[in-house]
Amino acid sequence: MRTPRIKIFADGADRTGILKLYEAGHVHGFTTNPTLMRKAGISDYEAFARDILSVIRDLPVSLEVFSDDFVEMRRQALKIAEWGENVYVKIPVMTTCKHSCAGIIQDLSSEGVKVNVTAVLTIDQVCAVQQALDPNTPAIVSVFAGRIADTGVDPIPVMVRAKEILTARPHAELLWASCREALNIKHAEEAGSDIITVTHDILKKMALFGKDLTELSLDTVKMFHDDAAAAGFQL
Repeated sequence: MRTPRIKIFADGADRTGILKLYEAGHVHGFTTNPTLMRKAGISDYEAFARDILSVIRDLPVSLEVFSDDFVEMRRQALKIAEWGENVYVKIPVMTTCKHSCAGIIQDLSSEGVKVNVTAVLTIDQVCAVQQALDPNTPAIVSVFAGRIADTGVDPIPVMVRAKEILTARPHAELLWASCREALNIKHAEEAGSDIITVTHDILKKMALFGKDLTELSLDTVKMFHDDAAAAGFQL
């Protein structure tokens, strides 16, 4: 299997899966969000986060604020940042009322808080985030390339341009978010992204990188044959 040059962050909220990936040493960091945590049945945000951080201390872990109010968002961000030196606080690029979060991003970054600006989809947003980030503070800018592709737009030129813009912030890394398939890992590399978030299911598919396609064809034929037999189909 070819080892990707890009850093791979596992995206999810399954405790068992997260810790298994960490112990295996297959990823370079972890991200989650309130939607993934809700789907995983997590009811105590802080308890879940602190539990994960008690084990994972040497890799970046991104945890998101969930307030839509700037004052409360700031309070949550500062609290989350205190949970570990490896914590990146995820801040949405805008509120639900479409108000830019550039101001709070600037405040937090200038205070040394490592932010992961999330839900970025446009070049204008990348420009605003770049200007808000402190040049001396590490940060991640998560551009949702998969969601861009969902609209029928090729995300690769967007990511290439985003990377060019972020060169003015040497401590800011560009992250290809919302990975849809294993091939996106290669796409992200080609676009110059520093990081890609990959779900646990797609991570498993990386075992196929470099596999002979004829052998994969045979495996597929065997799967269809075995499943038909197991189902007891008759004609």
